[in-house]
Amino acid sequence: MGNQANSNAAEEPITIIECPRDAWQGLRQIIPTEEKIKYLSSLVSLGFRHIDAVSFVSPKHVPQMADSEAVMKELSRVKTPSGEAPEIIGIIVNAQGLERALATPGVTTIGYPYSISAYFRRANANMSRAETRDLVQKIQKDTKAAGKKLVVYVSMAFGNPYDEPWGPEIVEETVVWLKDSGVRTISLADTVGTASPHDVAAVYIASKSAVAGVEIGVHLHSRPDRAAEKVLAAYEAGCRRFDGALTGLGGCPFAGDELVGNIPTEAILTTLAARGVATGIDTKSLAIACAMTGELREKYTHTEEAAKPN
Repeated sequence: MGNQANSNAAEEPITIIECPRDAWQGLRQIIPTEEKIKYLSSLVSLGFRHIDAVSFVSPKHVPQMADSEAVMKELSRVKTPSGEAPEIIGIIVNAQGLERALATPGVTTIGYPYSISAYFRRANANMSRAETRDLVQKIQKDTKAAGKKLVVYVSMAFGNPYDEPWGPEIVEETVVWLKDSGVRTISLADTVGTASPHDVAAVYIASKSAVAGVEIGVHLHSRPDRAAEKVLAAYEAGCRRFDGALTGLGGCPFAGDELVGNIPTEAILTTLAARGVATGIDTKSLAIACAMTGELREKYTHTEEAAKPN
């Protein structure tokens, strides 16, 4: 049992990335290291094979993630039911974070959020477009040399709320540049959760068509009542890689709608199952995972739940 699935029609593998890091990092209350380790280890034991678990950023800006090395010290020992090491994604935003992530055992994949919004890029990383692109090339070179994987998240891929130029052609230019720079896994992020199903499909198809041979996934945010239709739109457009967070915890503080959060993992699995896709996660394991997440959520989300977006 694992969190990859096959389409009954095409036997295409589906990858589900569980994103507790994204769900947790904006919480006002700090989750103790021991609880993080227990929760993440339990997810792996339940068969979640791809987890966005930690980030290597300044504790001053994201105190929730100050213990990433300590968490990974224990999580690196945990295996899936089949005896494999899980894919653990560590998010970085600068060269210092990259150095930390590459030095941390158990981190198999480096994740980097690349924003096509100049305002968002400055607000979150204080970097110019040229500086950001130089950093991406360094990340690609260093992760390859270290034998690690790399996923680049394209923030604002489905729209820009900052009154800046935006269009599918800008996203297309970005993914082409990323491919030319050696990046082979890209995740398109609906950062503020406003994309319609038509938008999701159109941008995905345009991006995928521009970069044959590159794995492209989606990291969507949504109101709960619109999650399924966005997932289905992406799937029918050809997407086979989905980011989700159990119970929909987390989201974007800039969304302007407090109901906008991460797409619930259970909604992704239910939607795909209704489409005839075997998810590979049995209902018992999913129920246990949701219950664990609910308990953690109840304990640590009495204050604002908004999380920084990819």
